[in-house]
Amino acid sequence: MAERFALLHELYEGSSARAHRFRYALLIFDLITIAFVIVTSFFEHTLAIEIVDAVFGVLILTDFIIRFLIEPRKSQYFLRPVIWADIVAMISFLAPIAGEGFGFLRILRTLRLLHTYQLTARLRQDFRYFRDHEDVILATVNLNVFLFVMTGLIYATQYGHNDQIRNYADALYFTVTTLTTTGFGDITLDGTGGRLLSVAVMIVGITLFLRLATALFRPRKVRHTCQTCGLSLHDPDAIHCKHCGAPVRIETEGMV
Repeated sequence: MAERFALLHELYEGSSARAHRFRYALLIFDLITIAFVIVTSFFEHTLAIEIVDAVFGVLILTDFIIRFLIEPRKSQYFLRPVIWADIVAMISFLAPIAGEGFGFLRILRTLRLLHTYQLTARLRQDFRYFRDHEDVILATVNLNVFLFVMTGLIYATQYGHNDQIRNYADALYFTVTTLTTTGFGDITLDGTGGRLLSVAVMIVGITLFLRLATALFRPRKVRHTCQTCGLSLHDPDAIHCKHCGAPVRIETEGMV
């Protein structure tokens, strides 16, 4: 039993190649569940879809239990918002009556995976493109996570009550037009709750969009930790740290 527990802890928290492959697999699984929720939102839920829902729910529940068992501070485990997002996602998969739209909260776990030190460090190591564009990639992920979550909430709360929201595409269309302040007005949300969702999309969405624009257009920086003061972002051609003046040696493709 102790060996199995140690193995699980190593897979979820370790730094071995096997642990990194396992976390890549978790990331892929999360993306598959999100794609499944999107695709099935366009079709009537048959028995086959409900069976797949249940399988996903059991897998998420298993992952949830394992994370709880290896968590050293169990008293604080349920204080994290992302944990409650996982719980809602489990309910949505295991009990379709809860509304499949809430399954989009599963994407919050994908965001958590991308922001963990182990995975981001491995992505920097494995993919040069990620190293060179990390800020842009993470800003894009943040914006898309918000887009998916709000679209899922709008779909879950408006479908069946609002004739203008007939499927996921309608909810996505409304979210995008609201976030970009285009506001064609052909789709509106019902009730006070719908208006509050619209306000949240506009305020938070524009903030994340501006953050992405900043990451895209600001001067490029490279990540290299200064050994003296710890500053981690420098100009690509820097030979001294702007913060403390210490020499820095930033590796480039032309250096050995």
